[in-house]
Amino acid sequence: MSDHEVNADEALDRFMQITAIPGRSGDEAKVAGTIVELLKQAGVQDSQIEFDGAEKRTRIDGNCGNLIVTLPGNGEGPRTLLSAHMDTVPICVGSQPVVEGTQVRSSEPTGLGADDRAGCAAILTAIIERCRRGDEHFPPAVVSFLIQEEIGLEGARHLDVNKIGKVDRAFNFDGGTVEKLTSGAIGGERMTIDLTGIPAHAGVAPEQGVSTIVIASRAIADLHERGWLGRVVQGEQTGSANVGVIQGGEATNVITPNLHLKAEARSHDSAFRQQIVSEIRQAFEKAAAAVQNEAGECGQCKFESHVDYESFALPEDHPSIVTAKAAIAKIGRQAFCEVSNGGVDANWLFRHGIEAVTLGCGQRNIHTADERLEIADYIDACRVATSMITDGATDG
Repeated sequence: MSDHEVNADEALDRFMQITAIPGRSGDEAKVAGTIVELLKQAGVQDSQIEFDGAEKRTRIDGNCGNLIVTLPGNGEGPRTLLSAHMDTVPICVGSQPVVEGTQVRSSEPTGLGADDRAGCAAILTAIIERCRRGDEHFPPAVVSFLIQEEIGLEGARHLDVNKIGKVDRAFNFDGGTVEKLTSGAIGGERMTIDLTGIPAHAGVAPEQGVSTIVIASRAIADLHERGWLGRVVQGEQTGSANVGVIQGGEATNVITPNLHLKAEARSHDSAFRQQIVSEIRQAFEKAAAAVQNEAGECGQCKFESHVDYESFALPEDHPSIVTAKAAIAKIGRQAFCEVSNGGVDANWLFRHGIEAVTLGCGQRNIHTADERLEIADYIDACRVATSMITDGATDG
């Protein structure tokens, strides 16, 4: 058997099995448990499987850490990392995958969850195929099934890299087409803005109140008019910004005294991203000071931000990219590189010193109720993943 061939029927069954398991961010334990069970059935030893306790370091409580699988191997060659994330967005909880022609969809009104169970299943297939051929013949490899990607790459951020060890090349399997190699990605920062005003009866004495809705409206309008929301272009610098969540108010007859907002900023230039954040902060603080009641009292603004992930970019002659292009060429496809305006686990892997390129697995319409998996693309992703940890082996 050549280094990239797989049992397609088994690979599809594997995807269907793990995709039917609910596992939103922070609730990946059952998914991880099934992956461990399948690994053991394939012959992977307990000593090769461990969790890194990342759920104790993430922003939200979780029931599972990153699952790390070590494949020692005795063959000569570079040590390879494969990775994918186990969690899905909430819309995918309750997914019931069914085959429909050349695609897989959910028979329930949910997202499918191919983002990123397809990545997990492709890597799982690669490990099983390697075990069938005799793991000892191949160069060493390590796999990380990551948690909490969908809420800010938390699993990759808090990965225990000591359990990974040194790798020579790295491949992250996530969304998109098989041919697309995500060689870089944007940096992102999230903000929380808490506005405090003064309540008053909206009918009897509105002039005594300070409305946080007015404060937020003024700040958002100011940012929009000056070009600091949406697609942000200032000279030669570009990025994006969005106020995505506004929570507050309980009655129409009360001047709203509290408002909680969530926002984000992105740019491939970290300094410019920080400038966007600064503009957002100044706009809200200025609006809070400007909105006053008849007594001259104004609102207050509490502003916090944290970096979700920093940007990165790999050169096209990077070993991981060269290997990925060759693996994709073997299955008759032509790879191309692209820099993403969304974050991927590779952002944080890069910060850990693991320079990974991200490959797709045939997912379509991700994060929607019409999410689909292109079966042919997924099988090709399985073949590519298998090639990456079996290529160059000697016969036993």
